[in-house]
Amino acid sequence: MPRPWSPLPIHECCEPLLVLPPSLRRWQPHPYGQLGAPYPEGVDPYQLRQGVTLRLLRAQRLLQALQPQLQLLIFDAWRPLAVQQFMVDYSLALPGASQESVAALWAPPSSDPLTPPPHSTGAALDLSLAWIGGEPLAMGGEIDSLGPIAEPDHFSQASPESAEGQWHQQRRWLAEAMGRAGFAQHPGEWWHFSWGDQLWAWRCGQRWARYGRVQAV
Repeated sequence: MPRPWSPLPIHECCEPLLVLPPSLRRWQPHPYGQLGAPYPEGVDPYQLRQGVTLRLLRAQRLLQALQPQLQLLIFDAWRPLAVQQFMVDYSLALPGASQESVAALWAPPSSDPLTPPPHSTGAALDLSLAWIGGEPLAMGGEIDSLGPIAEPDHFSQASPESAEGQWHQQRRWLAEAMGRAGFAQHPGEWWHFSWGDQLWAWRCGQRWARYGRVQAV
C-alpha cells in the first residue's frame, strides 16, 4: 500500500529511547507480547524517544485539564522489525484477512533506513483513554480494527445522545489532547499518533523527519 510520507527524508537527531514513566499507564499485559511477538529478552516494549515521551506527558496534562477523570492508556510504543513482521504474519493468518487489509493496517517491516515502519523509530504509539485507575473507555472499535470503523471520524455524523456519538466525542478528546501536544494522527487509525517521524512530517508540512529506525539498548 503506497504511503505518501515514505519519500520524505530523515535527519536523525539521535535522541535515546526512554522507558515510559509510571505516570503514563500501560496496557497490561502487553498485547503483542502476549501473542508471542519476539521482543528482545529483557527489553521493555513501552519505550519512546525522549522528545516524544515529554510531549506525551504534556498530552496527558492537557487531557486532564479538559477531563480530570481520564488518563491516557498506552497500548503499544516502540516496535522492532521482528515484531512488525510477526504481526503482519499473525494478521494474515486471521480468518477473513486479505493482503490488502493487512497492508492497510501494518506498515511493511522494511529494513531500508529510508522507509522505516513508524513504530520502529520510537516516534509512534498506539493509545486509548481510560478512567483513572479504572476501565478503558469504549471507543467504538478496537485498536487494530480493520476497515472504516478505524477512521478517526467514522462516527462524526452520529447523534450526540447515542452510543456512537459518545464514541466520537471520546475519540475527539484523545485527538485534541494529542494534537495540542504536537502529535500527528494517522488519517486512518483513531489510535495511532506520532511526533518526529515521516508520517508526522507529512501531516504537519515539515521538510524532513527527525527520527529513523532505532534499536533499544
